[in-house]
Amino acid sequence: MSPVIQAAGGGDEEPLLPVKKIPGSYGIPFLSPIRDRLDFYYFQGQDDFFKSRIQQYGSTVFRVNMPPGPFMARNSQVIAVLDAKSFPVLFDVSKVEKRDVFTGTYMPSTSLTGGYRVCSYLDPSEPAHAKIKQLLFTLLASRKSYVIPSFRTSYASLFQTMESDLAASTGAKSDFNKLNDTTAFDFLGDAYFGVVPSSTSLGNEGPSKASKWLFFQLCPLMTLGLPKILEELFLHSFPLPSFLAKSDYKALYGYFSSAAAPVLDAADKLGLSREEACHNLLFATIFNSYGGVKVLFPGILKWLALADPKLHSRLADEIRSAVKAEGGKVTLAAIEKMELTKSVVYEALRMDPPVKFQYGKAKHDLVIESHDSSYMVSKGEMIFGYQPLATQDTKVFENGGEFVGDRFVGDEGKKLLKYVLWSNGHETENPTVRDKQCAGKDFVVLVGRLLVVEFFLRYDTFTAEVGTILLGAQVTFTSLTKATSSS
Repeated sequence: MSPVIQAAGGGDEEPLLPVKKIPGSYGIPFLSPIRDRLDFYYFQGQDDFFKSRIQQYGSTVFRVNMPPGPFMARNSQVIAVLDAKSFPVLFDVSKVEKRDVFTGTYMPSTSLTGGYRVCSYLDPSEPAHAKIKQLLFTLLASRKSYVIPSFRTSYASLFQTMESDLAASTGAKSDFNKLNDTTAFDFLGDAYFGVVPSSTSLGNEGPSKASKWLFFQLCPLMTLGLPKILEELFLHSFPLPSFLAKSDYKALYGYFSSAAAPVLDAADKLGLSREEACHNLLFATIFNSYGGVKVLFPGILKWLALADPKLHSRLADEIRSAVKAEGGKVTLAAIEKMELTKSVVYEALRMDPPVKFQYGKAKHDLVIESHDSSYMVSKGEMIFGYQPLATQDTKVFENGGEFVGDRFVGDEGKKLLKYVLWSNGHETENPTVRDKQCAGKDFVVLVGRLLVVEFFLRYDTFTAEVGTILLGAQVTFTSLTKATSSS
């Protein structure tokens, strides 16, 4: 007889499927977590690490050790949920605790964030969470009219540089990631605070300082192509000493304490200290926004580079027609009419979400439902989701492992949006101070669309080499075909 416990995962009010024991094993303490780590990083790679176990256990829910493991993480044991029905349990903060699980089974030292546990590591039950998230909502609302003009100015310069790079010599190439790192950093500072970082004492060093600070937090999840023994010792087994990033963080903090002064005034009214607010604004801007854009923009261009050029033509026609109808101006009203453009961005977010891992600790005994079975989870157990498998679930998405640019076009396409989960929530829902959904959800989708809009206002098509770099795609342009028409 099935236990009388509310199912988690699908949200449907349907009877529980038969409860099965969760397959999989954590193996031999210490040794098995290291073996799983080696599989994850080197012998199998992320996707095959999970797919091989799905095949082995005949289940999209199973027990496994998640890296980094010893000695970085105290406990590597998780219950993996890898389908579209079970994955959303990770969004339900009545069922899972989100305290200190933002980066997974390990947590970077708070000395990297000024001694504070910033909002991403707080559970919504903690009093500071609502205040900090409300501050982020206030910031985004106050600066919404600046986003489009700031983006257009910033990325016009990037595209001009790309053109110059390609025109330099026969066979010349242009590294989009490198240009994007610099451009995105200035754009975000300008859009959020009205102060371009490179015009301050940071100069041109902001992106490198930010990337170094990000690396100190995320390196346990990376491989750099170094000899395995070096990576295992210096990246995956012990935290890098945070003092090595102290001077970089101090310089970044100096920018935010000055540029974000009006937002820090608003923090006072919310009952937050200016210091805590400043550390949180730095984290939200650099880790969440800048780190996200560093992955998202190359990801969008990667899929466009691999797509049929006919998609480029359709995007160019849609974008130029909508802008022409608005008197030649790129407005929010024009962008909202670009259904294919929006679909392309959603599809890129579905295929390559900027944050691939989600974690939550069961607050009480509960039952998780996959498409086929139900599974009992005990209070205190860590639940883990690898989002690309959940959002490529072929029981929800036809040809789920393929990029289909117009997947979300039309009424039937819109019905699938609830299965787009990149924001730590359903795309059809909006973030609140009571949940962990990304405060900048709408901002991220908007700037993703703006990238496509600005690109196809200038170019009919392009070619690029696509590779991988750290946690995302590497895109190197090899040709640009300038626009031959305006509508």
